[in-house]
Amino acid sequence: MASEKVETVVAGNYVEMEREEDDEGKSTTSAAKTTLSKIFWNGGSVYDAWFSCASNQVAQVLLTLPYSFSQLGMVSGILFQLFYGLMGSWTAYLISVLYVEYRTRKEREKVDFRNHVIQWFEVLDGLLGKHWRNIGLFFNCTFLLFGSVIQLIACASNIYYINDNLDKRTWTYIFGACCATTVFIPSFHNYRIWSFLGLIMTSYTAWYLTIASLIHGQAEGVKHSGPAGLVLYFTGATNILYTFGGHAVTVGIMHAMWKPQKFKLIYLMATIYVLTLTLPSASAVYWAFGDLLLNRSNALALLPRTGFRDTAVILMLIHQFITFGFACTPLYFVWEKFIGVHKTKSLFKRALARLPVVIPIWFLAIIFPFFGPINSTVGSLLVSFTVYIIPAMAHMITFASASARENAVERAPRIVGGWTGLYVMNIFVVAWVFIVGFGFGGWASMVNFVHQINTFGLFAKCYQCPKHKV
Repeated sequence: MASEKVETVVAGNYVEMEREEDDEGKSTTSAAKTTLSKIFWNGGSVYDAWFSCASNQVAQVLLTLPYSFSQLGMVSGILFQLFYGLMGSWTAYLISVLYVEYRTRKEREKVDFRNHVIQWFEVLDGLLGKHWRNIGLFFNCTFLLFGSVIQLIACASNIYYINDNLDKRTWTYIFGACCATTVFIPSFHNYRIWSFLGLIMTSYTAWYLTIASLIHGQAEGVKHSGPAGLVLYFTGATNILYTFGGHAVTVGIMHAMWKPQKFKLIYLMATIYVLTLTLPSASAVYWAFGDLLLNRSNALALLPRTGFRDTAVILMLIHQFITFGFACTPLYFVWEKFIGVHKTKSLFKRALARLPVVIPIWFLAIIFPFFGPINSTVGSLLVSFTVYIIPAMAHMITFASASARENAVERAPRIVGGWTGLYVMNIFVVAWVFIVGFGFGGWASMVNFVHQINTFGLFAKCYQCPKHKV
């Protein structure tokens, strides 16, 4: 009975919110318009959350995983995908538990979250205090900032392969303006159709890479020498750490659900599907091109231009626009709260207020256009803390006392050995990611990143372009 009461508390405001929206819709718009809005615009179901997680997780990194395989070798590449996929799913589960714990406690205190989007730093603040809030806010915002930068860099990198009349830096200017239009998308509720389409787009691209590579066959004289050194090895590993660390937006996706307590296994299910895309595509491209990928971080660069490849490029461009919005939306919320317009009902006012967030993203994408290497750097220095170390430590501290464990909304799962097994897993995550991800990965990715700066320079006009095009 106690769990049923908690579930009612957690889901209560969502039911009320949806009813209010329905009532308002009936009084101001036609039934047809309301129906269309529900189908394409207002999402909050388990399926919406799954599409959002899967669509957001794979994104442009799909094109850089073959590059990581060339650094790691085939066997290590496959094993790291499986390992970090499971670890990412575990910490996403921890985040969902902490969110439900925080929200339940607050709603028992009669706090109303209508017109307010709960964010990860607020969960940390409510459960652990302001110091944890500040740490979470710094890492989360910095990661999402550079996550948005990476999407913008990827747009320029991809479009160049179907139109090289403009250099990649110019394409970055253009797509920066295009991605700025995401300021008009209010919240994660409104990504329903975009998440669905985004997953279709990445699924097409993944299977195009797989099939096109197999049809192409192995390049003449192809070599598979990976791993060729520690720097390359740990750089490749941290790119995969980054791949399965996309749950910095988990709290936003959960908050958009009508029943967020059902999120627990959604990220795992999304990861399993993503693995069906990433493992075949990365393996096939690496098999076909081997060490050639070491100097071509975008897998599309090595495949011959065809209508199928152009379609993949266009679909990835659209998807990167969607993922840019996913990464930027939490930043928009933080900025809105900071300047005091978060609860403003005017969409136009909120959109104008959000525009300053896009400017530094645009600028950083022009300074560091290193598609591929920047993923590993962000993975080691930011993702390692944001979505692995901090959630695991926060969970252990939140439930450190016997009373906290006894009154926990979400009990420790028996499958991992109860609270003892849960703590063992969390300690392992913290130790592994800090030593291997942040330590070795940070060292390797920074060495590689500095090498890119020394080779191409900051503000590179056309990163990894043929010399006659630069």
